[in-house]
Amino acid sequence: MKKYFLALLFPFISQAQEFDIQGHRGCRGLLPENSLEAMKKAIDLGVTTLEMDVVISKDKQVLLSHEPFLSHEICLDKSQNEITEASEHSYNLYQMNYEEIKACDCGSKIHPRFKDQLKLKTYKPLLSEVIEFTENYIEKNYPGRKIYYNIETKSDPKGDRIYHPEPKEFVDLLVTVLKEKSIKDRIYIQSFDVRTLQYLHQKYPEFKTVFLVENKLSIKENLKLLGFKPNVYSPEFILLDKNKVKFLHKKGIKVIPWTVNNTDDMKKIISCGVDGIISDYPNRYFENAFEGNNFVK
Repeated sequence: MKKYFLALLFPFISQAQEFDIQGHRGCRGLLPENSLEAMKKAIDLGVTTLEMDVVISKDKQVLLSHEPFLSHEICLDKSQNEITEASEHSYNLYQMNYEEIKACDCGSKIHPRFKDQLKLKTYKPLLSEVIEFTENYIEKNYPGRKIYYNIETKSDPKGDRIYHPEPKEFVDLLVTVLKEKSIKDRIYIQSFDVRTLQYLHQKYPEFKTVFLVENKLSIKENLKLLGFKPNVYSPEFILLDKNKVKFLHKKGIKVIPWTVNNTDDMKKIISCGVDGIISDYPNRYFENAFEGNNFVK
């Protein structure tokens, strides 16, 4: 019944994007992160945007992963053996071909911080696979609805040529995949690494940019560091208040904080006038919103 209700309701909400509910790494609180299964669940919950992370493999494939290595928290190696915290960096995805990466199970382990997460054997999918799956699933199950993608480039100056290519090559590889899918109007590219966003802004201005922030610099200082006006300013939610949101809105910049999981925090940050939230538990937003308790703006 709820699935039928969402199919009727969300063509209008997602197209207008009046308030953007982003499923963090799909919906990490419920299913293994950055997996096809997590993306499917997030879609069924009603998110307007799928948030995800991408890295580059040795054979130049763009795949979903938060770390540029096999994390001991979530992955088993290709022989289904445990990966220790001490050894995880040796499983460098930039030094592994994708077929080898795909053979590793990144969904069966109990996550130490998300113990209620449904466990299942799954793998790190290619970005192209995620987009193809999502577009087909939407067309079949929610005709008329459009989903947005918020894709983070996982890069850092210290990791250049070790865990990932330099920003130019990283962005070029990413954009090549996205242009093949003809959905650039529904793509946001986000990063903490200003180099990635600066190159993207110069070379591919048709793509929307999201500046991720976790430092305690002022907004003015961060925007000066970036060097241009992003489409979205996306800080850790505890860094925001109403005045900061108003300041950014006056500059024509949307504000979408991360990662808002507690319902009280959701209510508090939404009251600041933000344009959306990123959450490991998008279900908590919808469960409250559908109860008609004035949770949604």
